[in-house]
Amino acid sequence: MGKVIAALAVSVDGYISGNDPRDADGGVGRGLGDAPMLFDWYFDGDTPSKAFGSGFKLSEASARIFDELAGRDGAVICGHTTYDHSSHFKSGSPHPDAPLVVLSHGEVPELNERQTLAHTIEDAIAKARELAGSKDVGVMGGGVVTSALAAGLLDEIVLHQVPILIGGGRPFFGALPEHVRLELTEVVPAPGVTHLRYEIVR
Repeated sequence: MGKVIAALAVSVDGYISGNDPRDADGGVGRGLGDAPMLFDWYFDGDTPSKAFGSGFKLSEASARIFDELAGRDGAVICGHTTYDHSSHFKSGSPHPDAPLVVLSHGEVPELNERQTLAHTIEDAIAKARELAGSKDVGVMGGGVVTSALAAGLLDEIVLHQVPILIGGGRPFFGALPEHVRLELTEVVPAPGVTHLRYEIVR
C-alpha cells in the first residue's frame, strides 16, 4: 500500500493563495488570488516535466522532485472549494494519469468518469486507496490536508516553499485538535523554491 501525501506550493508565511483584489475570499476560478507567483517555478526552468509534459518547464532540481512525486500518485483527493476554483478539472483530474476523488459534504455537479464523490475524509482516502492500488494518494487543498491530519491519515507533507511573504490569503493549514510532530527528511534548494519533505511522526 502506498502513502497519503500532501504536496503544495506555499509562501514562507504559510499561504497557498493570496487575496483577490476583487474578492477577499478569492472567487470561483480565481483560486490563486493575487499570488500566482507561487507557481512561477513550474515554468521558469528548462527541464520539461516527464509526468506533465512540456507545458511544465522546471529547473533540473525541481523537475526531479516534481516528477518523482507525480510518478508515485495513483489517485488524488481535493475538496469542493479546490474543485470549483479549478473549473471542475475539465479533463477529469489535475493529474494526467491519476483519477480524482472530490470530498464534499453536499452534492457536486458535473462529475465525470474520472471523478468520484466522497462525503468524509475517511471515505475519501479509502476510495482513493482503492483507486491507487499500490501507488500513493495525493491530497490537495488546505481544508482537506487539515482534515486528513486531524484524522491521523496523512503520512507525508511536501512543502514547495516559495521565498515570498504574501501577508494574507488562504493558509495551508487550519486549526488542529492537537499538535502534529514532523520529521524533516529531505531539503532540496532550487531556483525560486525550496522543496521540504516531512514525515508525520506517530
